[in-house]
Amino acid sequence: MKTAVVTGAARGIGLATTQQFLADGWRVVMIDRDEAALAEAAAPLENAEPVLCDISQPDQVDRMAADLIVAGHSIDALVNNAGVADFGPIAETDFARWRRVMETNLDGTFLMSQALRAPLIAAKGAIVNIASISGLRASTLRVAYGTSKAAVMHLTKQQAVELGEYGVRANCVCPGPVATKLAMAVHSPEIIAAYHDALPLNRYGSEDEIASVICFLCSAKASFVTGQIIASDGGFEATGIGLPALRS
Repeated sequence: MKTAVVTGAARGIGLATTQQFLADGWRVVMIDRDEAALAEAAAPLENAEPVLCDISQPDQVDRMAADLIVAGHSIDALVNNAGVADFGPIAETDFARWRRVMETNLDGTFLMSQALRAPLIAAKGAIVNIASISGLRASTLRVAYGTSKAAVMHLTKQQAVELGEYGVRANCVCPGPVATKLAMAVHSPEIIAAYHDALPLNRYGSEDEIASVICFLCSAKASFVTGQIIASDGGFEATGIGLPALRS
């Protein structure tokens, strides 16, 4: 049985990805720092192992990786999904706020990949890093978030170039607007309408739609795909910054 390690697995895209891996016959190590949410999410799932770990903390990542290696399971896929979304104007982004975003979104992705490098090489496994459409196109209030995700995309290319000779593939998925419970709770009707108008598919994506792309990239069906940045965004990135009123 193949094993996938998924970070930020207690909810959202991470949980949807976990569920799709399990449906495909994989075993999943669910990583999250929210103990209560992780326990609740993992409870009904078979072949899912919840592991409490804050990926922004090197000592916790090292302990987690050591435990997985000692357990002897192959690591066939690593999905670096955990992230924080802290939005605010440049004028209100001090260094502490900047670091809070970077330490999970960028540092955590790097730390997890480094800690599990050896077992991934042994399994000729796959890394899928989750960035964001905000890393592909700048927008207001995302100076830290967008920059962290742009860095994740380049980190992915570095991993693909250096780990390819060992049979390890690395790709990056950039979700666009996704209809998570949190997004639907905080997005005003005006924001929802604006996104629908800006997206060629005229709708938000779903967590399952993003998870399907992630699982494909980890599968044998993507065996010759590496170093790629894939926007799963309803066509948002393709539209540039054209004014909606000028489309027709």
